[in-house]
Amino acid sequence: MKLTEILSAIDVVDVKNEQAVDITGLAYNSRKVEPGHVFVCIRGIKADGHKFAPSAVEAGAVALLVEEFLPELSVPQYLVKDARSSLAALADAYFNHPTQKMKTIGITATNGKTSTSFMANAILEEQGFKTGLIGTVVVKIGDKAEPSELTTPESLDLQRYFAEMVDADIQHVVMEVSSSALELDRVGSVDFDIVTFNNISREHIDLHSSFENYVMHKSKLVTRAGADKVAILNLDDAYSAALQDQTEAQVVTIGVESEEADIRCTNLDLSTGRATFTVAIARTIETPQGTIPQGEFTVSLGTPGYHSVYNSLVAIAIGLLCDASVDTIQRAMENFTGVERRFEMIFEESFKIIDDHFANSGNIDITLGTLEKMDYRNLKLVYAIRGDRGVTVNRENAEAIARWAPKLGLTEVIATISKSHVTAKDVVAEEEKAVFLEVMEAAGIQVHLHEELPDAVKEGLSQAEEQDVLLLAGCQGMDYGAKFALEQLAEMQPALDRDKLFKPLATRVAGV
Repeated sequence: MKLTEILSAIDVVDVKNEQAVDITGLAYNSRKVEPGHVFVCIRGIKADGHKFAPSAVEAGAVALLVEEFLPELSVPQYLVKDARSSLAALADAYFNHPTQKMKTIGITATNGKTSTSFMANAILEEQGFKTGLIGTVVVKIGDKAEPSELTTPESLDLQRYFAEMVDADIQHVVMEVSSSALELDRVGSVDFDIVTFNNISREHIDLHSSFENYVMHKSKLVTRAGADKVAILNLDDAYSAALQDQTEAQVVTIGVESEEADIRCTNLDLSTGRATFTVAIARTIETPQGTIPQGEFTVSLGTPGYHSVYNSLVAIAIGLLCDASVDTIQRAMENFTGVERRFEMIFEESFKIIDDHFANSGNIDITLGTLEKMDYRNLKLVYAIRGDRGVTVNRENAEAIARWAPKLGLTEVIATISKSHVTAKDVVAEEEKAVFLEVMEAAGIQVHLHEELPDAVKEGLSQAEEQDVLLLAGCQGMDYGAKFALEQLAEMQPALDRDKLFKPLATRVAGV
């Protein structure tokens, strides 16, 4: 390909050493440069790509995209204001605009992106579509899958995945869109047909510098959507509801509490932990991306949790817009058993063990709010304090636990810093541990603190009795909690069927 064929996709401010060149690809990592590549010099948080340009040229780069000229290098250099957004546009052009050839669905939220995307994918697959899926856990292209490195890949990698999907005849692609991807323009040239915004709560404050910035970047998925697109918004979330007047897209609303929502949940029963409810659509909704017919139908979820109701409503709206039948939706939702560590029931015999990604105060509110609606005897909580997220996040997480404790009968918590089971980026600092203990003490909650995760899990298991719920809660520090819990259960109860016991770990990505 001639470089000039894709340069029209970006605004070039100036050119140095201009000459006609043939290119074989793009790169933003100098270690991945191959002969014939264009190297894009991105300024990152930890490194500046301009410093690696000489290495890229030595490896065979035939041109550079720069934010400042590098006079010591003789290859063609194209000056742009923002190399990162230019990379997204160049990648989209280089791969011939792949998202324009598929129904592309973008899902954002603080909590539930992964579960919602998997639910939507389950509906589309049940309908018979060949699908792609990109997110926190996996990148899936048809029947092939590989573990993810980022929730939303860098723009070049993302467009490469999309191009592979087009080559594989993928018809629908569902992807999680993170706030960092929106701020860093990784999805800058993705042609989304349907976008969703389910909820937002305090998270990633360190990355975006303030909650207000986080909300602003998160909202871009909806606010940038054009008039031929559809935005699915949650009327029960104030931030999501507020976006109705901030987008050109046609809005379809969902809700559990709101009576004004286009797609409502009624007759909700959560007594077993797994919801059964009626989906009520008051009127036929015509949109540029499909028609949602008026009507009512019952849904029984295979995945537990109150939050799963909201996630499923978004997924159901996506399915209806993509012409999935009611029968398809009902089967898919009943057969979908969830995503690992998202209110995942890993043991359901004499007592229940639930494994949950307790990421932030909003996530904690949803999880503990679900437990309040369930029938069980006593709750035992094993909590991994969140490492490397700062005092503010840990204080808010602890305060959320303390708010729910009286409603759930919690007077004590088993806690751990998971010393031997987190990587360097997730180590719990002394001040993070201290603020958790401070909040618990002020709330009158006794803490049994363990340095090691297996010891905390063992204490939780020793306390769990008939009809209790043992909640393994936490992010990276609790990734191995399910493995330890099931291994210890196998020792404590040798009569258990081992194949059935360890089945929840069969498809695990984290903590195995």
